[in-house]
Amino acid sequence: MRTNRTNGSLYTHIDRNIAVIEFGHTASNSFPSELLERLANEFETLSRNDQVAIIVLKSEGDRAFCAGASFDELVAIDSLEQGKIFFSGFANVINAMRKCSKLIIGRVQGKTVGGGVGLAAACDYVLATEHAAIKLSEFTIGIGPFVIAPVVKRKVGVSGLADLTLDATTWKNAYWAKEKGLYARVFENIADMDKELAIFTEKLASYNPDALQEMKKALWLGTEDWDALLMERAETSGKLVLSDFTKKALAKFKK
Repeated sequence: MRTNRTNGSLYTHIDRNIAVIEFGHTASNSFPSELLERLANEFETLSRNDQVAIIVLKSEGDRAFCAGASFDELVAIDSLEQGKIFFSGFANVINAMRKCSKLIIGRVQGKTVGGGVGLAAACDYVLATEHAAIKLSEFTIGIGPFVIAPVVKRKVGVSGLADLTLDATTWKNAYWAKEKGLYARVFENIADMDKELAIFTEKLASYNPDALQEMKKALWLGTEDWDALLMERAETSGKLVLSDFTKKALAKFKK
């Protein structure tokens, strides 16, 4: 299925028990709210599909993996309720990925920022290229990565989260992300990554589906409170985005 280009695109292809979700947007594969909602719904649908054993999450093109949430929607927020709804978009996707009964393999071909880092962290296993640098730049506009912080910390630890968050203007390269545990494997180029992705997912899809689902549960043990936690974080971000500091920072950034 595809949305119009204003709101990006989302397409799922299922072959040999492997579902590949591909999202895209002309603004470096960023996410307007409508596309986030569609992605969350897609994970929920595939979770119930008995013909799917493994899910692959990828984005369009050969450059950026994901630039996070829609900047245009961010600057348009003018009420606490709007802010909470906006920031709950990634919260809903992360929770859908967490609760999905199928293991999710991430394919990260390029740079990723903010909520995109949260998406990668919410995958159960990630293959990336050496061009897949990451950055959490939220502090530079007066907010913080509060919604995605739990899922990022789960992968890179408290020190890694602090490094990403506090050093908000510095890109961390793919090998840093691998060392910290965000990426499982890093490849020189997309062709090598895709070759290994095909072999790896085919192997996974051949395993006992019940064992795969039990492993999924085991990997996410201890996150049962995240439905409430991530919504609380969305409200926190919604308040911060209305602050004078953030409004001025966003206006300056937009210029």
